[in-house]
Amino acid sequence: MPQVVFPLDSTKSFTDQQIVGHNRWHWAIPAQVEVKPGDTFRVHCREWFDGAIHNDDSAEDILNAPLAAVHVLSGPIAVRGAKPGDLLIVDILDVGPLPQEDSGPLAGQGWGYTGVFAKQNGGGFLTEQFPDAYKVVWDFQGGVATSRHVPGVSYTGIVHPGLMGTVPSPELLAKWNAREQALIDTDPDRVPPLALPPLADSAILGSLSGEEFDRVAAEAARTAPPRENGGNQDIKNFTKGTRVFYPVFVDGANLSVGDLHFSQGDGEITFCGAIEMGGFLDLHVDLIKGGMETYGVTENAIFLPGNVSPQFSQWLAFSGTSVTLDGVQRYLDSHLSYQRACLHAIDYLSKFGYSPIQAYMILGSAPIEGRLSGVVDIPNSCSTVYIPTEIFDIDVRPSADGPTQIDPGVGVPTASAGS
Repeated sequence: MPQVVFPLDSTKSFTDQQIVGHNRWHWAIPAQVEVKPGDTFRVHCREWFDGAIHNDDSAEDILNAPLAAVHVLSGPIAVRGAKPGDLLIVDILDVGPLPQEDSGPLAGQGWGYTGVFAKQNGGGFLTEQFPDAYKVVWDFQGGVATSRHVPGVSYTGIVHPGLMGTVPSPELLAKWNAREQALIDTDPDRVPPLALPPLADSAILGSLSGEEFDRVAAEAARTAPPRENGGNQDIKNFTKGTRVFYPVFVDGANLSVGDLHFSQGDGEITFCGAIEMGGFLDLHVDLIKGGMETYGVTENAIFLPGNVSPQFSQWLAFSGTSVTLDGVQRYLDSHLSYQRACLHAIDYLSKFGYSPIQAYMILGSAPIEGRLSGVVDIPNSCSTVYIPTEIFDIDVRPSADGPTQIDPGVGVPTASAGS
């Protein structure tokens, strides 16, 4: 096993660890460990809510999820000799749930979860159709996930980190904060909000303390969105065997990682939409000196996907166009057309006995393929969502016999802000 450079004790909270990570992006957060180009090492990662979500049949924990505290990230990890303008090469050699811990109270100890946030606490891709909080718990066995809350489906894991990235420079951080605040100012009372500004409440900033902590907490960027440094990209193909080339903005690069997923569909459309878990990553790092200019990678990482994705041979695909549910035409709106494709898939699966929220949870957590199929044929963008038919215990293809009815079981735990 590679040397563990960022260990986590499952019996302690994230802030009580031997090495404390962070949940904000800021150039002044000190690196907690240092590695060298060519090193191979292991990093432990806590589930993104640090144990706030439980293995039970209630969605109250999702309703009251502490979004201000996410993501709890392992890092920063400095790479010796890295300078601004370099490309940091990160190879994902292995990734999985918490090793040797197949049962316990933390997601990753033999189980994980998928959630939908209430509209008043984060919302999601289809928040108008699903405005309450919902939770599905998944059990892991033999690399496969099944759930008492969504019967009749099973997924082979496509395990990956949802979040990995380098630290922004002071100039880049200032750019993020300015442009995101400008967006918020266009509709400051919107629910959910248009963006998340710096927030000192619940900030975790590694070893910083005192006045320096207060200064950084007031400036540091939230980790929710992807940005030029990588960050929370939620790319399901960041599996074992992936090689990522990250732009370096500060001395040491200061790599951080977290938000591990057992499985996820393209788009992570339920927001807390993957099968969330804690676990480990084995990484190898190297540098391409001056690589940002050499390869034109001045922002946003490029990567070679891993080669361990589940192999499916049969798919059922649904399409959608950029027309709203009440018939309003939008111009080449691919976000809307993907929503419509997903809603068509939910309507279809509901004919087999699944509740709409069960179908939505399948789309968020299963390894679906989402595609922009047409972005030039004015006025309608066309998006498609492909569902692997092999994940179902029944045949979900259309036939003259009609849809087979599944037993929906106990259903999806739900909590409403008004309950």
